[in-house]
Amino acid sequence: MSWGTELWDQFDNLEKHTQWGIDILEKYIKFVKERTEIELSYAKQLRNLSKKYQPKKNSKEEEEYKYTSCKAFLSTLNEMNDYAGQHEVISENMTAQIMVDLARYVQELKQERKSNFHDGRKAQQHIETCWKQLEASKRRFERDCKEADRAQQYFEKMDADINVTKADVEKARQQAQLRHQMAEDSKADYSSILQKFNQEQHEYYHSHIPNIFQKIQEMEERRILRLGESMKMYAEVDRQVIPIIGKCLDGIVKAAESIDQKNDSQLVIEAFKSGFEPPGDIDFEDYSQPMQRAVSDHSLSSSRGDGKPEPKFGGRSKGKLWPFIKKNKGATPEDFSNLPPEQRRKKLQQKVDELNKEMQKEVDQRDAITKMKDVYLRNPQMGDPASLDHKLAEVSHNIEKLRLETQKFEAWLAEVEGRLPARGDQARRQSGLYDGQSAPAVNNCAQDRESPDGSYTEEQSQESEVKVLAPDFDDEFDDEEPLPAIGTCKALYTFEGQNEGTISVAEGETLYVIEEDKGDGWTRIRRSEEEEGYVPTSYVEVYLDKNAKGAKTYI
Repeated sequence: MSWGTELWDQFDNLEKHTQWGIDILEKYIKFVKERTEIELSYAKQLRNLSKKYQPKKNSKEEEEYKYTSCKAFLSTLNEMNDYAGQHEVISENMTAQIMVDLARYVQELKQERKSNFHDGRKAQQHIETCWKQLEASKRRFERDCKEADRAQQYFEKMDADINVTKADVEKARQQAQLRHQMAEDSKADYSSILQKFNQEQHEYYHSHIPNIFQKIQEMEERRILRLGESMKMYAEVDRQVIPIIGKCLDGIVKAAESIDQKNDSQLVIEAFKSGFEPPGDIDFEDYSQPMQRAVSDHSLSSSRGDGKPEPKFGGRSKGKLWPFIKKNKGATPEDFSNLPPEQRRKKLQQKVDELNKEMQKEVDQRDAITKMKDVYLRNPQMGDPASLDHKLAEVSHNIEKLRLETQKFEAWLAEVEGRLPARGDQARRQSGLYDGQSAPAVNNCAQDRESPDGSYTEEQSQESEVKVLAPDFDDEFDDEEPLPAIGTCKALYTFEGQNEGTISVAEGETLYVIEEDKGDGWTRIRRSEEEEGYVPTSYVEVYLDKNAKGAKTYI
């Protein structure tokens, strides 16, 4: 089955067919290009969709993602982002492995087709030229034969005519011989050209055209094979991402299976638990008896309207009625005292954590500046050490400011958690013991911590705020055996211990460590048997004895 033998006379049709084959390739390239654009558009829409539903930073939405159902949804969004990435991979691979490759092949195919058909046309033109030469030789031979016949007939006529002179007859005879010679020459030329044409025609139809058509056939078959390979690659590009897409879908299923409804219910309790006890029974007040009625501490009515102090019984606070009483809508107090106890504790803990992070950043910055200053001191040509003093002092001031702020919130947190005695607790205990005695004193202590609407507030002067900045370390030292030293420390900076439980140290001083930092930013040290206290951990460099009991190893 060869185009050269079967289609020897279909040059024009083959030319049209091969052009149609190239058009099919270009059509397929266009199809793949549109598919890649669809994949990119789909991936972009998926990414935008995932981004649209991502929680906004520092917003209420971000807090909601502590629930397992919301975490699963966030995982779904992340998996969809990866899913979109696989569609981008499909687009990239189809562009690189199909479109670019096929476009290059089409250019090569066009060039090869042009060359083959150029050779075919050249062979056609050659055989046509030979044919024209044959036709011209044939016509010339035919003309010379006719001229020879006419010359012979004229000679015979002249020879038969007795009136014609002998010279005229001789002239007619010579003319007839000349025409016969010309006819013989034309015959020989025609025979030679005909033989040459037959040879050229045989080579044309049995050699040149079959070879050219065979090349064209091979070219067309390669085109068909290449198109098939491209279609296989088209499917393979999709198949390559199926395992990864499957993993994305598995991730979504795993996220869905990780949803824990019980855990979410517990988180709701932690988020909204007030810490208050449900209100007790309301006492019966008998208005039919003309006697002095005791005011119930559980009554929803307020006895403060008559200007008399409200007694407290057993330390029971009107704060228990908090769920039924409208909250203040004013500005939030710094100590979050407008919140229920449990919510207040969480807010204070969050604030302490934020302050510790900020202080750690400042400490790291101070350490970096100190190292840079040391470098400048050793290598003055690199910079002036004095130029860093202002920045170092500013950072140290910020650290001290953050430290005091942290101590203030830690004190409030400790008070909420019961680690430190709250102001007014002693008075409330006394009011419970003496059952209403010294009511004005009780009122002064209790009402300071209770707003008129029943919410929990903390009203104190700046002076008392300063006193509660540092934790009450003094209680920890009472009736304790002296702790053994677990290492030594060197003071990096001077610290003026003005609060109870702290100790003053001078820069460069070496002291004993008797209790390491437990995460609150304070280290307990001793100068002598009678003088010990707490200093900020960031103010000292600690060298723990590895053999000491309770000592930790630092890397």
